[in-house]
Amino acid sequence: METKAAVTALSALAHEGRLGVFRLLVQAGGAGLPAGEIARQMDVLPNTLSASLNILAQAGLVNSRREGRSIIYTAEYGSMRDLLAFLMEDCCAGSPEICGPLATVARDCCAA
Repeated sequence: METKAAVTALSALAHEGRLGVFRLLVQAGGAGLPAGEIARQMDVLPNTLSASLNILAQAGLVNSRREGRSIIYTAEYGSMRDLLAFLMEDCCAGSPEICGPLATVARDCCAA
């Protein structure tokens, strides 16, 4: 990931509502969630949610697909991995104990 793309993604996530939506979609997995369900769970107005989803989509962090009359949104896991890798690539300075706990977080998260 290039620096400009990382800044765009981080900027998109640097808002409480957008971060919440992104985390909800990450938790939803590959099936994703319809826009109405996201609005209900996040307790936001549809126009506010639409703006947030557009910003996240422009940053490459969410995808959408139409299913009948619904638009289903999913987290873009590839972009999430790229962003995390970008943030971690220069980590540790030869001291793996600095970043080691992150592997435990990832392992515990994925095991659940």
